[in-house]
Amino acid sequence: MTTKRFFAGFLIVSLILAGIVSYYASGNPDGLEKVAADKGISAKEKDHSLKDSPLGDYGVKGVDDARLSGGLSGVIGVGAVLLVGGGLFWAVRRRGGAAAPEPAKASAEPSRKG
Repeated sequence: MTTKRFFAGFLIVSLILAGIVSYYASGNPDGLEKVAADKGISAKEKDHSLKDSPLGDYGVKGVDDARLSGGLSGVIGVGAVLLVGGGLFWAVRRRGGAAAPEPAKASAEPSRKG
């Protein structure tokens, strides 16, 4: 299997999983949120500044169906992470290749100390 085919398959599987798994994610609070609510810790919580952003609260703003909104949010998130990570990898790889020193060549004749 070639590297390009591997990464293409990885991309497709990642996007499908992000869309499907996010689509079926529960809207109920997770364990930590439930304990915080039960113990009264969540009474002090405040809304974060990005709550009204286009992808705030694990959804896409303007999409009324909560499951579809969550699935789209998952796909957009995976795509963004892959683009940013791939861009950083490309930049580091490109920069590192030009600046890497060449290894010292070993001498063909053994040194003789006498």
